[in-house]
Amino acid sequence: MDDETVGIGLVLVSAIGFGTLGIFGVFAAEEGISIPTVLALRFSIATVVVWTVLRLRGQFRFLTGRTLAIALALGGIGYATQSGLYFFGLEFMTAGMVAIVLYTYPAFVVCIVAITNPDRVNTRLLLALVLCIGGVVFITGADPAGVDPRGIVIVLGAALAYSLYIVVSQRALTTVDAEVLTAFVLPAAAGSFVAFGVGTETLAMPGTATGWGVTVAIAIFATVIPVLTFFAGIAKIGASRASIISTAEPVVTVVLSVLVLEEPVTVVTVVGGTLVLAGVIIIQRENS
Repeated sequence: MDDETVGIGLVLVSAIGFGTLGIFGVFAAEEGISIPTVLALRFSIATVVVWTVLRLRGQFRFLTGRTLAIALALGGIGYATQSGLYFFGLEFMTAGMVAIVLYTYPAFVVCIVAITNPDRVNTRLLLALVLCIGGVVFITGADPAGVDPRGIVIVLGAALAYSLYIVVSQRALTTVDAEVLTAFVLPAAAGSFVAFGVGTETLAMPGTATGWGVTVAIAIFATVIPVLTFFAGIAKIGASRASIISTAEPVVTVVLSVLVLEEPVTVVTVVGGTLVLAGVIIIQRENS
């Protein structure tokens, strides 16, 4: 196979991996594992695996100074906030709905750009913004009984946190490789959840083999594999095309939520989700 085919395949594997996160998150909740516990273990296990892979590849290097401080802040504040709110949102909405609402994050990136660099905003980006927001509003307004407003607010908070994470990380990536930056983001996120879990007395190891299995699956199949395959895909087809292909992620979550969790999917959800994805694709193409 040529590089393009391999690259597309790698990004699709990444989208599928990230798409399983909400499903495993529901399983973790059913096992009674607290959010701080599952996320502390997720990022701790992922750290060990990613550091090992990068060392074997000869790509690992220690960060220092300002770059290290940014990486730790990105993980300990940005990524930790996004992940915590994502899992918290699963307590109020279906995994598929959470995935769709979270995918409004590119619209938040556009809003940030509009504030910091208004000259970069054009009609196409504004249209994309309207589509993303309109999709969420449609889902909320057309089927209010099936959508918990608290869940919408929580997951929109996760999307905002993720957009800020992306904006800041893009600046950091001018001086460090994405894989290396990620290697320091992961342990910082783990540290935040360990501290939060200890402070709230909610940190406890899984008590069953199933619980450990779900936690390891979150760390490996929904974190390490999609992270590494996404970066590998970018190297072959570029960041812009990879970002567009990765919009398959919420679709994967919705499909899995139906097949595995037997969650309902209404016409309202499909239409609203399509509007969100259409807006995201326009944004990604505009930035390509």
